[in-house]
Amino acid sequence: MSLPPGVRFLAVEGPIGAGKTSLARRLAEAFAADLLLEAPQENPFLERFYADMARYALPTQLFFLFQRVRQLEPLAQPGLFDRPVIADFLFDKDPLFARLTLAPDELALYERVYAALAPRVPAPDLVVYLDARPRTLAERVRRRAAAWERGLDEAYLARLAEGYARFFYHYTAAPVLVVNSENLNFVDRDADFALLVERLRGMKSRREYFNLG
Repeated sequence: MSLPPGVRFLAVEGPIGAGKTSLARRLAEAFAADLLLEAPQENPFLERFYADMARYALPTQLFFLFQRVRQLEPLAQPGLFDRPVIADFLFDKDPLFARLTLAPDELALYERVYAALAPRVPAPDLVVYLDARPRTLAERVRRRAAAWERGLDEAYLARLAEGYARFFYHYTAAPVLVVNSENLNFVDRDADFALLVERLRGMKSRREYFNLG
């Protein structure tokens, strides 16, 4: 099975609890692609951030920013890679969290650093954006997330989901398949995954929607 023509780098995105890592893993297996995952366990500030967001937001954000640049920068030389790449994150989304958590002076500093680094990172050829209601995200986080994420309240997840919706409403750097993941289970239901793959391979425009209702 192969990705749609011209797609060598696919990114899966969505708020915490949307299921992006699980879907990225399964897509990489189905398409014989290399898998590129966020590594939150490497961020020494993350657990402290969830305990005290105001204090640790900036170092947490900057660590992730540099980490993502390091992971994605080699993809700017596609001739070095024999296989396609599927990632469970999109670099362009990085400022979304910064705008939610940083104080104005911290955000100004972050944006200067981001602007200097962004040209080194290539845009994906296709993005799968997993959307879900805050209540659904909260339930999934409580069931499956890392210990320090289980304390996230629904209000924070609602702000995050709203931020993602605004971001992807304006996002034009790559084609996007917007997936309503409320009634889909790509890990446990092979039929759901097969429908998604069929939808991906059939995309004809830069923005399309997949919803089972």
